[in-house]
Amino acid sequence: MPAARVLLADDHALFRDGLASLLTAWDLDVVGQASNGREAVEQVRAHRPDLVLMDVHMPEMNGLEATRIIKTEMPGTKVVIVTVSDAEESLFDAVKSGAEGYILKNASGEEFGRLLSNLARGEPAMSPGLARRLLEEFARGSSRKGAGGDIEEALTPREQEVLEQVAAGKTNREVGGILFVSEETVKYHLKNIMQKLHLRNRAEVVAWAIRHQQYRPDR
Repeated sequence: MPAARVLLADDHALFRDGLASLLTAWDLDVVGQASNGREAVEQVRAHRPDLVLMDVHMPEMNGLEATRIIKTEMPGTKVVIVTVSDAEESLFDAVKSGAEGYILKNASGEEFGRLLSNLARGEPAMSPGLARRLLEEFARGSSRKGAGGDIEEALTPREQEVLEQVAAGKTNREVGGILFVSEETVKYHLKNIMQKLHLRNRAEVVAWAIRHQQYRPDR
């Protein structure tokens, strides 16, 4: 299997170079580096990477704007925000922009590698602490306009079960164990859920579930 192709976007060259060395040591293929959001968009168009590791605060175009453009034009490209900011607003905006993960720059190499492995398995690249804060933020902001809009197609009973377990923070493997189905079956149901609710990623599924009272953090 060919190595995953990764693009780095950060306005600090030293950080990019260090991260590139780490990823290369893990046998990932760093196909390009960008110093701002505009360059990131241009290089994604040119190189079609599998994954973009994106800073938030960059000149010319910030990382969240770049993420929105990339996810609109190339939805198959995964974007993970890598930043120093642990502010809930930045985290929430990253998810709304379509990012599949949010990693703090003070993470250890071991944690960084684990989160990227989670992403490769279809899980969000986010520490448990940030995921918990994301759920709390969605719960507090449940009156905000949601990503999924009105339900155009009803979910099946099994899809509703999968939805509740995913919203509770369970991995696909854990959901499969709870519902006595395979991990592939969970992925199949999750794909159908996203299609029916017009959602783009797992984090938006969680947000939708909380807004529509399919899951409550205090259960």
